Amino acid sequence: MDMPAGYEYVAAFVIVGVLFLAVTFGLGRLVRPSRHDPSKLLPYECGADPFMPAWHQFNIRYYIYALLFVLFDVEVAFLFPWALAYRRLGWAGVLEMVLFVGILAIGLIYAWRKGALEWQ
Repeated sequence: MDMPAGYEYVAAFVIVGVLFLAVTFGLGRLVRPSRHDPSKLLPYECGADPFMPAWHQFNIRYYIYALLFVLFDVEVAFLFPWALAYRRLGWAGVLEMVLFVGILAIGLIYAWRKGALEWQ
């Protein structure tokens, strides 16, 4: 089988990577302890003994608040490249950013009115 030029290096890299993983996992299996201590299987809570089960259901408001934070945080990150290039973009770039910030504002107002920002 004849490989196209340059793919020999890719094939060699993949083979070396797979061998490295196999050797690393094999050595890990040989070195690690095989008996599990029950105390090591307990969840760790800052050095204190756990007083309740590790599985705890959180209120959906925490997830909504976190999702809104990530959403607005990532979208605001688009403002920085625009701020660096707004002179080259001209009025079209300014209008696009006004539209973008307007959509963000509408989303924020919607979340605010729905009570998603209330921390109760």
